[in-house]
Amino acid sequence: MGNIIYNAIFGLIAGGIANYIDPHPSSGGILGYIVLGIIGAIVGGYIGDMLFGVGVTGFNISSFIVAVLGSLLTLWVGRMVMGKK
Repeated sequence: MGNIIYNAIFGLIAGGIANYIDPHPSSGGILGYIVLGIIGAIVGGYIGDMLFGVGVTGFNISSFIVAVLGSLLTLWVGRMVMGKK
């Protein structure tokens, strides 16, 4: 149960930062930030590990950077797939 809570907090922080950085922020609310951050951590961790050997390894600064970059990439790809508003 604790692992789920840590992942939700990690996702909330990473997704919130990515949404703040994004020039077209979404209005998904807290749940949207959590989902975005978790998906971003998965995407960023996979790509970062393949290209640079740096993935999401826990609650540390490099993991947050990877998760935020993955979240930004997820937002960008989502806009390309869904179309611009």
